[in-house]
Amino acid sequence: MYKLIKKISDMEFGMDYYQRERQVILQLSEDITRIHKKADLMALLSLRIKSYFYYVHAIVTLIDETENVYRPFILDPTSSPLRDHPEYPTLIKTGFDLDEPFIQQVLAADGPVSFLLEEVISHPKSPSFLRVNYACGIKEILMTPLKSNGRTVAFLHVYADNKDSFTPAFRSLIKGIAPQISHAVSNVIRNELIVQKEENNKILLDASYDLSGVRNREDLAMAVRQSLKRLKALKGYVICTINDDRLTTSTYIYDNITMPENEDLSEMLDFQYLINDGLQDRVLASPIPIFINIDSEIDRGITANYICFWKSMGFRKMIGVALRNGNTDLGILWIGIDDINLTLLKGICLQISIAMANIMANDALVKKQEQQQLLLNFCDDIAGVRTKADLRVAIFNVFDKLLNTKLAMLNLLEDDGLTLRHYMWDESLFHHVKDSFEERLNARLDIHENYTVRVLNSNDAIILNVEEELKRDPGNPYAQLWKEVGFKYTYATALRVGNTDIGTLWVLSDAINREFIKGICSQISVACANIRANERILAYKRILETENELLKEQMKTIYNFEEIIGRGDAMQKVYGLMSMVAESNSTVLLTGETGTGKELIARAIHNASSRKNKVMVKVNCAALPANLIESELFGHEKGAFTGALEKRIGKFEMANNGTLFLDEIGEMPLDAQVKLLRVLQEKELERIGGTTTIKVNVRIIAATNRNLATEVAEGRFRSDLFYRLNVFPIHLPPLRDRRSDIALLAQFFLDRFSKNTGKNVKVLSARVIKELNGYSWPGNVRELEHVIERSVLMTTDSVIRDVYLPVKSDDAVNETNVSNRTLEQVERAHIIDTLKRCAGKLAGPGGAAEYLDVPSTTLHSKLKKLGIKKSDYFAE
Repeated sequence: MYKLIKKISDMEFGMDYYQRERQVILQLSEDITRIHKKADLMALLSLRIKSYFYYVHAIVTLIDETENVYRPFILDPTSSPLRDHPEYPTLIKTGFDLDEPFIQQVLAADGPVSFLLEEVISHPKSPSFLRVNYACGIKEILMTPLKSNGRTVAFLHVYADNKDSFTPAFRSLIKGIAPQISHAVSNVIRNELIVQKEENNKILLDASYDLSGVRNREDLAMAVRQSLKRLKALKGYVICTINDDRLTTSTYIYDNITMPENEDLSEMLDFQYLINDGLQDRVLASPIPIFINIDSEIDRGITANYICFWKSMGFRKMIGVALRNGNTDLGILWIGIDDINLTLLKGICLQISIAMANIMANDALVKKQEQQQLLLNFCDDIAGVRTKADLRVAIFNVFDKLLNTKLAMLNLLEDDGLTLRHYMWDESLFHHVKDSFEERLNARLDIHENYTVRVLNSNDAIILNVEEELKRDPGNPYAQLWKEVGFKYTYATALRVGNTDIGTLWVLSDAINREFIKGICSQISVACANIRANERILAYKRILETENELLKEQMKTIYNFEEIIGRGDAMQKVYGLMSMVAESNSTVLLTGETGTGKELIARAIHNASSRKNKVMVKVNCAALPANLIESELFGHEKGAFTGALEKRIGKFEMANNGTLFLDEIGEMPLDAQVKLLRVLQEKELERIGGTTTIKVNVRIIAATNRNLATEVAEGRFRSDLFYRLNVFPIHLPPLRDRRSDIALLAQFFLDRFSKNTGKNVKVLSARVIKELNGYSWPGNVRELEHVIERSVLMTTDSVIRDVYLPVKSDDAVNETNVSNRTLEQVERAHIIDTLKRCAGKLAGPGGAAEYLDVPSTTLHSKLKKLGIKKSDYFAE
């Protein structure tokens, strides 16, 4: 001690003090540059600096800005008097608040700052490590902020057991080497990150190697255990897979080493757990692993037997991870472990998900191949079916021998479309319930019967649990019959050919293979339809011949536009323009209000052109989602984006050498307009994901009910595309400007709907014609068509004497005459009209607020003030 004090005295009072201090700092700086590990830095603090000055121990704490705390980073447990203190294990893991006064003084200091512990520990917000150090004999602490790029990133703590250790020379030395210590801390952190990253990569590579070779569940269980063991402290794991019903999970694999076979385990393995149990649904909804405390979850009311089983195994904490392959949830990995590297766990779970998906896909493929072979055999039997007896043999063979499933009933729909006829059943099912069965057999069955309605209204088959059906409706005779027969489930499906219902099929079984029976039922549907269709073939042939002749007659009149009703001057002008442009390849832009017949005009122009032998392809630009327009128009290659499972031909290619009708062109988004313009200019395109340029020869006919010139002026439609489309504009007049054509159109629709409905309605009364001529027709020809259709349905004799026109409300009358309305009424009508044009969208691009040039908040206030409701502008 005397030599140490003598050395310090020489440094402080000798004439060469500053020269020695500089030499010491240079030596320490040289030592610091070689530091890459925590142990190296601690050796420097504990050995080298202590050789010049006396203190008890030193540590380095690191700032965690994400949590606004500082934590112990480099410790000296050998010299620290705290190592035997009971709070020491907690202190070295604790994050201390950066906002408390003690550390704020350190952050504000320009260099080392010291505190007497007896003076600071009495403050209520002082960190707990000061109190523990004081209890272990420490009297004074020297705190030095360590900075990097002008920002404090860590602190150097030096502790002494007397009040005179931190001399000016010591402070000067610490201040001089603080930048180098800060740099050394950064090097240690970087080095630890590199080492940790290498270790993590090795673990992931090893896990990938183990999991890449699995081919079945047994291999997967062993590989998962090997992979998770590398994370240390593994107590056991279970993987649950989501069942086909997507409502429950079942145990897929588990750690049979740490979880030995017993009765409780067997029960858990055989059980199906509801996903929405308050725990599994939380895990599946979370993008990251979830830590759970078993006792806390039980206290919350989670009573599933799997959590009770874990508790009986001695697990206190579990981690749940959703296993996903792409966007598909496969199941959940449960791990019994107290602490874990989440980054590593996520990486391993990704490998597990891939391996699990491969196994499941392989199992599904094998199962599917077996089912396909069974279906092929059944198809061979069905192919030879010509009679009901042949069909019976084929069905009974496949059900009895291959599925151990019984045909309860096959019902066919009668020609009236209402009655169902019992066509085929398995008598062996009902021999011991003969009376009940014959009662059901003799009862009239129609499409309004409860179960039949459920089957026919479903696009898929339904599976009924017999016990649950009896609980729901104890008096239902069909459920009672199924119960008496003795099977657990009833499978029911509609027999359809295309979209036409031809009957229903009922199957009884204890374990139903839904997909397999679905495939069989589709074959049965075809066989039943073929058997019943033999007697109708000649009738269908005559109908087709008649329809063919009618089609030929219609085609003859298309060129002269005779299918378009209208003799007035306005329509004659349209006919003239159509005749001028039809034979050319010029682009046509059809404008006019909705319901004026723009598509009909487009087809007439196409059918009168040289392209009439090619197809006219229609694209409704308003109906396509913005993210699918490019794919619809130009097509895509297989794998071009997620979901592109096969190559798709776009509308432009389909319309090559023909006509492409772009309906509602004014609704197309701006980004899609740019791509459309390029194709129109270059007459070539590339599919999404493709590299080949495809030449196309397409005539464009576009249609819109918007004023495109106004849209261009307001920035919602590209001017260059507008000029490209506006080569030959044809404006279709609204019906209110064609009063002379209203009677002709009404009579045309009257004749059509009279024929379609089978009614003998021939004439419109004079009063009706007068009412039709006096109506404003905001919906134009389409509205007139629907009005006539309704009137035909409501008429009971051969003359329509009443027409059912929309009733004008007081608001509508006021809005018709602008001069009679107040400013508030005009504003209200204008906002409602704009909202209708924007399909109810208030804010954002293309929203009403943008059209009205007001903030969306202002528009919301206007809606509330003017009493505008959603029903005023948007029909739900």
